[in-house]
Amino acid sequence: MERPSLEINLPDTHEEGKLYVVDSLNNLNKLNVCADESQHSLDEEENTGGTGENMAGSNTRNQRLFFLIFILTLIISLALVSFVIFLIIQTRNKMDQISSRLLSEKKNIEELKKINNILLKHLNQSGIKD
Repeated sequence: MERPSLEINLPDTHEEGKLYVVDSLNNLNKLNVCADESQHSLDEEENTGGTGENMAGSNTRNQRLFFLIFILTLIISLALVSFVIFLIIQTRNKMDQISSRLLSEKKNIEELKKINNILLKHLNQSGIKD
């Protein structure tokens, strides 16, 4: 390439300046168009690739969230089952206590009936009649 001369030649410089400005504008426009096209293609790649990464990250987050909820559900279920078993055992113990009380009360009632029968027999034998 030839270097422009440093001499100031007004008509040539003006024409060369115009050509230089036009060439510069054309080059700049080409750079902008190429940059826009490359940026557009990069944007498309980022959208597709980025979406894939976002989808993968979202999928991983969803799997972690699902796993966390699953573990929490299992823990809560285990706690509820343990509580129900505890209540069943407590109820069984209370029922055993009530049954033993009823049996002892039944024995007491039977003893009272026997005593009542003995008293009635004794009264009948002693001759006290109504």
